[in-house]
Amino acid sequence: MKTNKAFASLILFLLFSIATPAQKGSLAYTVKMDNPEWHFFHVQLSCKGIKKEFIDFKMPAWTPGYYQKMDFAKNLEGLKATDETGKELKWEKTNDNTWRVSSNNSNTVNLSYEIKTVRPFVATAYLDETRAYILPAAVFLYIDKMIHQPVRVTVVPESKWKRVATGLDSLPGKKFTYGAADFDILYDCPILVGDLEELTPFKVRGITHRFIGFKLGDFDRQRFILDLQKVVEAAVNIIGHIPYKNYTFIGIGPGPGGIEHLNNTTFGFNGNNFKSRDSYIRSLHFLAHEYFHHYNVKRIRPIELGPFDYDKGSRTTMLWLSEGLSVYYEYMAVRRARITTDAELLDAFRGNIMAFENKPGRLYQTLEQASYETWSDGPFGRTGDEVNKTISYYDKGPAVGLLFDFKIRQVTNNKRSLDDVMRFLYKEYYQKKKRGFTEEELKNAFESVAGVSLAREFEYITTTKELDYPTYFNYAGLDIDTTTQVLPGAYTGFNLREREDSVFVTNVDYGSPGWNKGIRRGQQVLTINGEKATANLYSKIVTGARPGDKIDLTLFINTVMTDIEIIFTGKTEKGFKTTLSQNPGTLQKQILEGWLKG
Repeated sequence: MKTNKAFASLILFLLFSIATPAQKGSLAYTVKMDNPEWHFFHVQLSCKGIKKEFIDFKMPAWTPGYYQKMDFAKNLEGLKATDETGKELKWEKTNDNTWRVSSNNSNTVNLSYEIKTVRPFVATAYLDETRAYILPAAVFLYIDKMIHQPVRVTVVPESKWKRVATGLDSLPGKKFTYGAADFDILYDCPILVGDLEELTPFKVRGITHRFIGFKLGDFDRQRFILDLQKVVEAAVNIIGHIPYKNYTFIGIGPGPGGIEHLNNTTFGFNGNNFKSRDSYIRSLHFLAHEYFHHYNVKRIRPIELGPFDYDKGSRTTMLWLSEGLSVYYEYMAVRRARITTDAELLDAFRGNIMAFENKPGRLYQTLEQASYETWSDGPFGRTGDEVNKTISYYDKGPAVGLLFDFKIRQVTNNKRSLDDVMRFLYKEYYQKKKRGFTEEELKNAFESVAGVSLAREFEYITTTKELDYPTYFNYAGLDIDTTTQVLPGAYTGFNLREREDSVFVTNVDYGSPGWNKGIRRGQQVLTINGEKATANLYSKIVTGARPGDKIDLTLFINTVMTDIEIIFTGKTEKGFKTTLSQNPGTLQKQILEGWLKG
């Protein structure tokens, strides 16, 4: 019998919808921090209106923005489940991060549990006598396959703490109570509690920006806020639109790391480090990076980075863009804010180029691979390998971004740039299509803006082909020195460290004199030039040596006592110093000026 398939499908859909209505429950968390010296958060969850035989509660295995498995579930202790009458409900742990509660169709399921905290870090929850840092993915369970449930969080600070900082929306009339439309939003908004200091807020395009934190340190607050405002303005001018209602910079205390969010960022911060210009500029670069991420990764994003897989992580080959180009734009935003000089801008890129070019990983791993393998390699590559065959997208990414920018400016007579690519991605995929982009769509966006094929440039991402810096830098009237230089002093390529009464090899540079003679990390050194080996003796010999001198070692190689003679050489590396060309043409001048000023 011939039927109208579209009509039949509609009828089946309507019948199914009537038979199985979607459940919309109420989820409310309360977080207490009694006895903070014990380092435990006390968490209560009231789950109402979700009637099932059993409910699977899950803890994320990672937090978006930090591409490493964190195993947050291991810190959950003392779980207890009850129904609306207070009757205890049975539960079982069905895998590493799932707790199945036999809810027996109860209208209300109440959970209580504790979260043990052990490390003060931006990607972990932490509590002590001085402050509380609630990383939502490490503290709040969600219901399996119900990530889009709205949620409410009430924070009960330790008695002596009066302030809470978060990107979550406050609920009217309820102190320290916040709402999120779903768990993606909740997990995107860390919460800092303590004796916090807020600096003078500023506005950009009418939108309020706040800076609040813990133990901010001793520094010129007025100057810092004025400079931060300039950086935000420069970043906003690149994209041309502000997508949030307000933005909060949240300093969680001295320490490393930062994580980006839709309307906030959390980061380690210590204003005591602002004593030198270099450290001050590094801090502004760092904050510019985390701020620009609200565009580049939170909204301009690879398609894999949302919806998130909170169990397995969300792998993508495009972190070279999400992270590498955020490094690129941290430098550009601070320069266009007129805070750094042209020389400081070029020197910042030089640092990334040298870090990438003077290590062996560039010969083995592509940018795509570095992006995809970050879950195992780490964001800076595998630093513990004997031969480091990995790279960091934080180093090669901005270098490739620079080449793309100069190329686009050159082929369009400086009418378009990398900025136009970022604006296109923002408007086309975030604003219009409300999704991320595929690798093919990303490539098409670059080539659409350039108006020519960029196949050669994309090979710098998909292969280990050498980057042709001189050609691209010349487009902007810049000369870059790619010659190999011999550094002063003598070089063996390895270090020694004493442990108890023994001396061991710590690091060995690939291809160095020591490496070529078979020296490897972990080997025990017995004698140096016939004397008992000590780290101080080795350092003294190296300091006084010249290329061509010799050093004799006795050490264990594969449990065999072995004598080795090493001849000192001079260490070689490429310096990549960049200078202005002598007689740049009109287009070269225009490209350089457009690049610097935006």
